[in-house]
Amino acid sequence: MSLADAACAVLVLAGAGFFLAGTVGLLRFPDTLTRLHALTKADNLGLGLVVAGLALRAGSWTDMLQLALIWLLALATAATVAQLLAGAIRQDGDGTGSDGAGGPRP
Repeated sequence: MSLADAACAVLVLAGAGFFLAGTVGLLRFPDTLTRLHALTKADNLGLGLVVAGLALRAGSWTDMLQLALIWLLALATAATVAQLLAGAIRQDGDGTGSDGAGGPRP
């Protein structure tokens, strides 16, 4: 196993750990805004680490560029969706995203 293989494995496993942490935050945090924050931050970092690990194994510069563009697109979409959801939650007023009775809003 070469140094590049070991670095790739470490980066991909670290990325998977951040994905797991984001999922735990999604399930454990009390309100919607903290869940959204945990999920977007951890998943973006996790994807960045996975992309960095895969870039070490990429066969060419074009493959590395494609991986980087995928990550940048995911960053942009995650930020946009998080802003839209947070704005809708702020308009809701209570931060739970429900009708107050535990069910979804109509």
